Amino acid sequence: MREHPWISAASYWEPARFVGSAWYQHAPFASWLVDAVEPRTIVELGTHNGFSFYVFCEAVKRLGLDTTVTATDGWTGDEHAGFYGQAVYDAVAKTTAEHYDGIGELHRGFFDEFAPTTAAGSVDVLHIDGRHRYEDVWHDFESWLPTVSDRGVVLFHDTTERKRDFGVWKFWDEVRERYPSFGFEHGHGLGVLAVGTEVPSRLDAFLEAGRVEGAAIRAFYHERGRRISDSALAWADAERYAAASAKLGAAEQRIRDLESSTSWRITAPVRRVSSALRPRNPR
Repeated sequence: MREHPWISAASYWEPARFVGSAWYQHAPFASWLVDAVEPRTIVELGTHNGFSFYVFCEAVKRLGLDTTVTATDGWTGDEHAGFYGQAVYDAVAKTTAEHYDGIGELHRGFFDEFAPTTAAGSVDVLHIDGRHRYEDVWHDFESWLPTVSDRGVVLFHDTTERKRDFGVWKFWDEVRERYPSFGFEHGHGLGVLAVGTEVPSRLDAFLEAGRVEGAAIRAFYHERGRRISDSALAWADAERYAAASAKLGAAEQRIRDLESSTSWRITAPVRRVSSALRPRNPR
């Protein structure tokens, strides 16, 4: 069987954990990318529930890499992702501490607060998934570009979304002409932009293959992504079943507690009298 430079064992990995996300279908490629690039530093701009962040962390963990994965977000939401409370950040922090200690770091705040304190040329993978208006993604790219290394690659999510005031697609159409690039159309779109001058050989081979085998690459990762989406649906069903079962169990326990309580036993004669005095339906 022919070996493709854009497939590895990591392409077939299942995510270790699921949370609500629009990023499920890009997990296989993200795992492959970490395998191919072996980055020293990954920075994510826009993390929300943490799915893509966990995928990067899990790939680093499985591959045994000495990599820091940094999630940068305000964890309050926006008009595109929706607004949410403290519980979202708390859940990401808890999962990171329990499963990715020494790998994952959380930077809570505005992206612009952290760009100046990030060393120039230190980021090998930059994932931009913040606010989605044209001016926002343009600003995020330009302000963080100096931090990207000579080996660096930048990912853009939602490159095929044109609803409301989404403008990632427009920026992607412009910036992909400036650097070697490849675009996935499934899963709301994912743009891959090689901005470094010394791109790792496996990523370079992927981009070269993309020029002649683009349809095959897209079809493979679309199918792999669909399988991850199916797994996510199964996870969501299991979560709903578990929540319903827990709710039912709690209700049954309250009934048992009530029936075994002193007040329930004391009022038993009253309930029997009340039942005896209740009018019966005539036959």
